[in-house]
Amino acid sequence: MQLRSIFRILGALISFIGAMMVFPLLFSLYYKDGDLLPIVFSMLICLSIGSAAFFTFRGEIEEISHKEGFLIVTLGWVFAALFGSLPYLFSGMFGSFVDAYFESASGFTTTGATVLQAIDSLPRGILFWRSLTHWLGGMGIILLSIAILPLLGVGGMQLFKAEVPGPVNDRIKPRIAETAKTLWKVYIFISAVEVLLLILGGMDLFNALCHTFGTMATGGFSTLGLSIGGYDSLYFDVVITFFMLIAGVNFALHYQLFRGSVRQFWESSEFRFYLAVFGISLLFITVNTYLHVYGDILDALRYSSFQVASILTTTGYVTADFETWPYFSQILLFFLMFIGGCAGSTGGSIKCLRIMLLVKQIRKSLKQFIHPHGVFPIKLGSQVISSDIMNSVLSFFLVYVFLFASGTLVMAFLGMDIVTAFTSVAACLGNIGPGLGNVGPMDNYSHIPHIGKWLLIFLMFVGRLEVYTIILLLMPKFWQK
Repeated sequence: MQLRSIFRILGALISFIGAMMVFPLLFSLYYKDGDLLPIVFSMLICLSIGSAAFFTFRGEIEEISHKEGFLIVTLGWVFAALFGSLPYLFSGMFGSFVDAYFESASGFTTTGATVLQAIDSLPRGILFWRSLTHWLGGMGIILLSIAILPLLGVGGMQLFKAEVPGPVNDRIKPRIAETAKTLWKVYIFISAVEVLLLILGGMDLFNALCHTFGTMATGGFSTLGLSIGGYDSLYFDVVITFFMLIAGVNFALHYQLFRGSVRQFWESSEFRFYLAVFGISLLFITVNTYLHVYGDILDALRYSSFQVASILTTTGYVTADFETWPYFSQILLFFLMFIGGCAGSTGGSIKCLRIMLLVKQIRKSLKQFIHPHGVFPIKLGSQVISSDIMNSVLSFFLVYVFLFASGTLVMAFLGMDIVTAFTSVAACLGNIGPGLGNVGPMDNYSHIPHIGKWLLIFLMFVGRLEVYTIILLLMPKFWQK
């Protein structure tokens, strides 16, 4: 085990987190909300510990292995949440360490579940850091580090595979560091466009940045207690809905679009499936809410489109209390929690690509019942999907369902009602945020017992790293030479 490499990379990540605190520091200086010292202390601690680890373990470092890549990624996220919680702890806004760590983990994993109340009255510097953790975690703080790993003398392919363990990895560039840089350029450009559009609609720079961070990362932290619904603006609803849908698309497709290749979108069967799921869900929920809630088809379309996009992409923003919607709409939104966006997007959950492959596997099985000797390859476009990939998808799905079922049982054992138990686990495992019951769109997670919060934190990490990265570390064979 290359311990020198591991500690050096983790030191660089901790230093990076400390350096990023300069941005909330600037807003704290500007607004003078009294959160300056907590941010300064947090920054100094991160830079001191991170620099000490980085320079203590400097020197010639060998290429890290696949196994070490998984360990670095997992520890990277755990430490990111740990050091990212320091501003919350020093500010005194949280009653316990678990609450501060929950909020930080929820931010970096882009879950958006919160234990905070009276969000509108919180200091601006803290609120900005809270939203910035979304944006950093959205594309992946490890992926960002890959862009600078050549400077550390360490290759990044193992980290990339651990960070993006989906069924198909799109390597846009031949070198992994170039891939990371390219993805971040696309990410930053689209984020800048959304910030500009929100400002043009009348939102100030602070709120435009915070809500863009939550949108592009499919995170969901808002600076308002009522989330986007607090603005009651059709313009903001449309802009944020559009960018949530963009964030749920494979960023490799966005890169191809910037290169002038529009046809890549329509040639992507996953993208077509993603739009189909959104369109069909939107149709049913719009009609259902029109008949039972709004009475105006345009209002039903406005609020339904926002909420379907928010849940499908695992963003978690809200403009309406969907717990007051008919049970049909609530159940359909619950099902969408298990689908998620496209592979290679900032969204969470199972992902459209895996759902597609599972559907194709079911169709193949049915055909083989009718024609036992027939050969029915599973394809994505013209590409034949190997049995190894299908086995990976099937095992992922089974583990995901097992985690959901086990987590639900634990939450119910802790005293949660069945709706809260079901949806809190689904929302945290899928990195969505709001659920139903006592963790609904107008509620929060502050009432969950500490044991339940630690379970949900674990599920956030598992969901963000797509199950395998953390599960592998829990297997004894992983640690055998």
